[in-house]
Amino acid sequence: MAKRRRENIPLSEALQDFIDTNKLQKGIDRVDVREAWTNLMGNGVNNYTTAIELRGDTLFVSLSSSVLRSELSLGKSKIISLLNEELKKEVVKKLVLR
Repeated sequence: MAKRRRENIPLSEALQDFIDTNKLQKGIDRVDVREAWTNLMGNGVNNYTTAIELRGDTLFVSLSSSVLRSELSLGKSKIISLLNEELKKEVVKKLVLR
């Protein structure tokens, strides 16, 4: 259990302490990456996206269209930079399209 403090702290700091203490950051990153993919790619790509999974620093995205997969593979580095920019930290280092 976390140590009780006497002084007042901002809620954001208290939540961050809770996340760090309970080691929840990886799970939060997984959810945030899914939301970022949905926001950045739009309906056209999301209709063909079947699964999104973050393992470590690698994002695995399953697509049902081979044509779309080949098109997106040409811009992997751009997609990675857009995702990290959306997340405001470097979470994704590698993108695997399946």
